[in-house]
Amino acid sequence: MSDFFHPISGFDLPRFAGVPTFMRLPHVPLDDPRLAEVEIGLIGAPWDGGTTNRPGPRHGPRQLRDLSTMIRAQNGATGVRPFERANCADLGDVPPNPADLMDTLGRMTDFYTQVRAAGIRPLTAGGDHLCTLPILRALAKDRPLGMIHFDSHTDLFHSYFGGTMYTHGTPFRRAVEEGLLDPRRVCMIGIRGTTYDSEDRDFATAQGIRVIPIEEFHARGPVDVMAEARAIAGDGDTYVSYDIDFIDPAYAPGTGTPEIGGPTSYQALQVVRGLQGVRIVGADLVEVSPPFDPSGGTAFLGASVMFELLCVMVA
Repeated sequence: MSDFFHPISGFDLPRFAGVPTFMRLPHVPLDDPRLAEVEIGLIGAPWDGGTTNRPGPRHGPRQLRDLSTMIRAQNGATGVRPFERANCADLGDVPPNPADLMDTLGRMTDFYTQVRAAGIRPLTAGGDHLCTLPILRALAKDRPLGMIHFDSHTDLFHSYFGGTMYTHGTPFRRAVEEGLLDPRRVCMIGIRGTTYDSEDRDFATAQGIRVIPIEEFHARGPVDVMAEARAIAGDGDTYVSYDIDFIDPAYAPGTGTPEIGGPTSYQALQVVRGLQGVRIVGADLVEVSPPFDPSGGTAFLGASVMFELLCVMVA
């Protein structure tokens, strides 16, 4: 494996120096000849056009890149050295149109269609959760995917504000309707908080989506819950979507829609390690909102989750 794809070590260049890329990996844009060598691409999706209350995740990828310079080469718990198992690179950002939601959805689908055509599995930093929909449109163009979804919200609502169909609360309703997800292979973990009504849960039940509320998560524990999630995903191609508000706001306050009572930062990593063996074709970490945690603690936790995702993706 080429040394070109190894991240810069903190022994060679201080972490506060140099141009920040995801985990200090090389930047390989889509028009670079070396794109053909990339196996896993880390991508920024700096867009929050689907946010319905507190904006800010458009700034997430930049802060996540900066804090990800703290990531080192080896997983201290599992021993995995992901950069020796796969050629990984920072592919840059999807260029959004912050003034036009539908145009941005199209731009994102086009970007990820190119990524998929190059044989690269994407690991994305959002952005709000609507970003996942155009990614799924690119990755699931030929067949529906399974999905393991960590969140405090289902994001299965039909619409907002009397008929707005595309918000960060609707992406997985659209994905099921468009045939991008096989609902019988979808597991949503950590759901909690006050609700408007039961519309999203009723849709999940009707479609066969497994929802594991936070009370069940805490009663059973991460290991048992993840065994069920792996069984639901089965052997087929699966997408992993991780909303930072899955984690309790005591550990991750930098997000627009926090919900109390969630997992600890350690459990946040445990559940990702429980994905070992899942056939992951792509993953994302969304809803990090720097304005609500300028110190970067939430972003560092998000970057750590991304590293754990990378470690199971290379396997």
